[in-house]
Amino acid sequence: MSSRKLLAVSCAAAISGFGTAAQAADVVIGVPNWPSVLATAHVLKVAMENNLGLEVELQNGTNPVVFEGMDAGSMHVHPEVWLPNQENLNSQYVGEKKTVLMNPNGVAGDQAMCVTKGTAERTGIENLSDLTDPEMAKNFDTDGDGMGEIWIGAAGWASTNVEKIRAKSYGYDATMTLKEMDETLALAEVDAAVTQDKNIAFFCYTPHHMFALHELVILKEPAYDEAQWNVIQPTDDPEWLEKSSAGVAWNTAYLHIHYAASLETDQPEAAAMLANVALDTDTVSAMTYALVVDKQDPAEFAAAWVEENAETVDSWLQ
Repeated sequence: MSSRKLLAVSCAAAISGFGTAAQAADVVIGVPNWPSVLATAHVLKVAMENNLGLEVELQNGTNPVVFEGMDAGSMHVHPEVWLPNQENLNSQYVGEKKTVLMNPNGVAGDQAMCVTKGTAERTGIENLSDLTDPEMAKNFDTDGDGMGEIWIGAAGWASTNVEKIRAKSYGYDATMTLKEMDETLALAEVDAAVTQDKNIAFFCYTPHHMFALHELVILKEPAYDEAQWNVIQPTDDPEWLEKSSAGVAWNTAYLHIHYAASLETDQPEAAAMLANVALDTDTVSAMTYALVVDKQDPAEFAAAWVEENAETVDSWLQ
C-alpha cells in the first residue's frame, strides 16, 4: 500500500501525539528523552497508521523502562537504541531472553566532548585531557567555586554514565563539576555562551542539529581501544563506577530500531516494516533540526515527512 494512502484518516491521530486512550493501542512506541528519538518515533507512528491501519500510541520512558515494556508486552518499539551505549540492555533482551528483536540497519553516530570555536581560541584547549589542568579548568568556572563545569548529558542516558567513567579515567572529575541536565537546557546554555563570548564544554554527538547551529571543536582523545574500554552500567553492578575505566575516545556508535518479538505474531505487518526501516545520519540530523531549531510540531512534521518521502517509506513495506 502506498504511503500516501490513508493520510487524511490518520492525520488527526498523528497530530494528537502522545496518547492515554482507555482502549489499548495496537502498537506502543517508547520514547526516551532526546530529540532524534522523538522525531523517529513520530515518523514510525505515522508510517504504521497510514499504511497498516494500526492505532499507534507514544509513551515516554527511559531506556530500561522501554526494554522492560517490550519484554512484558506493554510497549512494542524503541525507535533508537544506541549501541554500544545500551549494550547491557541489548544483550539481556535480544541476546539472552530473545523477547526483543533488532533492526539490522544501524545509523552511524559519533560521541565526544566539544567546545565552541570561540572557547578553543580563547583558552587554547585542544585535548580532552587538558581539562585535568586546574588552570585550564578555571576557564570553565561560572560559579566561582574554583571548579570548571562540563555538561555530560541528561539523567537516564547510558552515555551520561559513560561520561562519568571517562571523567574519572582521564581525571577531570577532580577539576570539573559534571553537570547532568535536560538537553534542552544544556543547549540553551551553549547558545548563550556563543552569544556572550563565554567558554563552555559539553557532550556532543551525531546525528544532531547542534553542528549545523554553531562552529564546534571536538576535543582530541586517544583513539578507541577495546582493551581500554571497560564500561559497566549501574543496572549491572552497584560498584559500576569504581570498576569501570574508559580513558580513550568513543567507538563509532550505531542506532538501531528495536521491537518486541511478540509483534511477529500479534502484528506481523508492523514487525516486517520495523525490520526493514533504514535511515541515515544526515536524515536523522535533519529531522532533529526541524523539531528543535525550526520548532515544527513533531506530529505535523512526521505526517509531512512520510508523504514527501513516500518511496522511502514504501521500501520499508516490501
